[in-house]
Amino acid sequence: MLNSSLLQKDKSLQTLHLVSTLQAERSAVWSMYCKIAEMQASFAESEKISPMLSSFSQLLIDYVSLGHFGIYEKLMAKKQQSLAALSSATMLYPAFSNTTAAAILFNDAYVDRKRTWHTDNLIRDLSKLGEHLAKRMEIEDWLCRLL
Repeated sequence: MLNSSLLQKDKSLQTLHLVSTLQAERSAVWSMYCKIAEMQASFAESEKISPMLSSFSQLLIDYVSLGHFGIYEKLMAKKQQSLAALSSATMLYPAFSNTTAAAILFNDAYVDRKRTWHTDNLIRDLSKLGEHLAKRMEIEDWLCRLL
């Protein structure tokens, strides 16, 4: 009985750590996103913005991976979840997956320094990504509450 209680406490701590890590990565992504968006005047100078886009893209992929393969997968793997919680998570999955795909598309477009891109495209793509990130944060908050 004591071992079961300790095991449950350990799993709860792991879940709290996972959620805390996700929130920290989310904050870092959003902060860097805002810095890049504020640099619109410098977009034409690719040597200034490219390293920042590369760092941002890596952080973005790490963040969406943690949400997708950490939070969502953990939620689906919890055997004691109520049917309603699992049903909610399943219904949220298409929108959640869509935000992951948007992040990957952004990464693919801007991570390679050898590629050339246009300022207008970056402004448009950042705007679209921002909308997807906002939606993702709403979904993640819901998924974290389900955990």
